[in-house]
Amino acid sequence: MADLPDNPDSLIEYPSDFPIKVMGAHHPDFIAVLTEVVMRHDPGFDPESVERRPSSGGNYLGLTFVVRATSREQLDALYRELTSHPMVKYVL
Repeated sequence: MADLPDNPDSLIEYPSDFPIKVMGAHHPDFIAVLTEVVMRHDPGFDPESVERRPSSGGNYLGLTFVVRATSREQLDALYRELTSHPMVKYVL
């Protein structure tokens, strides 16, 4: 059974699988670099599970990482690191 949220206003129960979408310029190292970031926050993350979606013009690449969220602090730290990364344009 999942733990109840620490914050009663939270919509997420921990632990749970949580999708994070990241978009950035299509660069040869984009997937590897961001997978490394994700694995710092979710060591059990499977790099083979990354979903890739190139933009219609091929200039940008969208990635979806489904992480095992164990706490709000973990997700906040991951979002902070992803949004501050120079290769990243957007994180949803």
